[in-house]
Amino acid sequence: MFKNNSSRLFSKKSLLFLFLWLTVFSAQASRILIPMDAESQGDHLKAYGIVYYALENQLKVTWLLNYRGGAFLISDAQNLQKECQIRGVDYEQVSDAKATSILEEINSPAKNMEAVELEKAPKIAVYSPQGNKPWDDAVTMALTYAEIPYKTIYDREVLADGLLLYDWLHLHHEDFTGQYGKFYAAFRTTPWYIQDKKDAEALAADLGYSKVSEEKLAVATKIRDFVIGGGFMFAMCSATDSFDIALSANGVDICEPMFDGDPSEPGYQSKIDFGNTFAFKDFQLERNPMVYEFSDIDMTTKRNIAAENDYFTLMDYSAKWDVVPTMLTQNHTRLVKGFMGQTTSFDPDLIKPGVLIMGECKLNGEARYIHGVKGKGFFTFYGGHDPEDYEHRVGDPKTELELHPNSPGYRLILNNVLFPAAKKKPQKT
Repeated sequence: MFKNNSSRLFSKKSLLFLFLWLTVFSAQASRILIPMDAESQGDHLKAYGIVYYALENQLKVTWLLNYRGGAFLISDAQNLQKECQIRGVDYEQVSDAKATSILEEINSPAKNMEAVELEKAPKIAVYSPQGNKPWDDAVTMALTYAEIPYKTIYDREVLADGLLLYDWLHLHHEDFTGQYGKFYAAFRTTPWYIQDKKDAEALAADLGYSKVSEEKLAVATKIRDFVIGGGFMFAMCSATDSFDIALSANGVDICEPMFDGDPSEPGYQSKIDFGNTFAFKDFQLERNPMVYEFSDIDMTTKRNIAAENDYFTLMDYSAKWDVVPTMLTQNHTRLVKGFMGQTTSFDPDLIKPGVLIMGECKLNGEARYIHGVKGKGFFTFYGGHDPEDYEHRVGDPKTELELHPNSPGYRLILNNVLFPAAKKKPQKT
């Protein structure tokens, strides 16, 4: 009899303990919050890699626009926490109740915030020549540091419709006009320039083109079609304006003899078709091959600003109405240190209506960061070469991103990487 009563007592205690344990457990964390404000996140750049990792592992991810610097809310998983610890990314465990409270705050009409679901890990391609050093390109460095996988492709793959395999494409600092980066004046006698020119000519011939400019135009056209069909394109430095110039000069010879073996077409400026471009209009091409410039789109030579004062400001958008530019400008600061490149910035007077200027240097009256829609797809142009190397020159040592884990300029690149993962909402601006 005593034994039976004891068993019943033990059973009741067990049930009570189980109930209390379940109550406590249910109140414990079931979400991971990746803060992206300046105070709470020790490595902003690797945080993007954690988000990509979560998407690859089919975890639910919500981008909290304008909440704590553009934080991320992710379904909790033991492997995710371990990955954060390994990569040095700060995170917070929050309960379902706390997560609901955060989302309710964001949903309030009084708050300039929005929650955007991220649906899949985008397939990423970097357009870059074989043998190119990874540290020659800021995007490649950002992807590598954040541990986000990508594939390198070039002309042969693009012309064979290889872009169909990808969601997001970055254009390395390419010259799509066939003028070899306008490096002729300074580097025409250097072995690397001579070899690069030979390699480009051999590749063009192998692909069935008589000139490099013709082959590069064909590549630019394929990239244009990729975007029109729904792709996401991101370009920096000379890939921005040279891409538009190549499209505008379709069927027009703008290259001098040292580039393609014959003179440029007489009066070619009047034959430029601005209707073919993505972002720019009414620009004047630079005819002189000895000038390290493609056109007057770029404002590098027009700049009158000291390095210590060189900053650009990110625009503020209504998160609930203009979701796309809000995503692309998420940061822990609105003021970003400027940096130079062959194409440093864009003359706002030469930017087409409908293209958003998301970052501008007011002191110099220049656009630094722009975005637009083309067909079913999107493009973003970012002026400058390396956000953490103010005046990058040929042969300069690579940037060590371990020294710049909270770089606002690099965050803009990684915003674009995650952009295709987002469930888009109509833009009202």
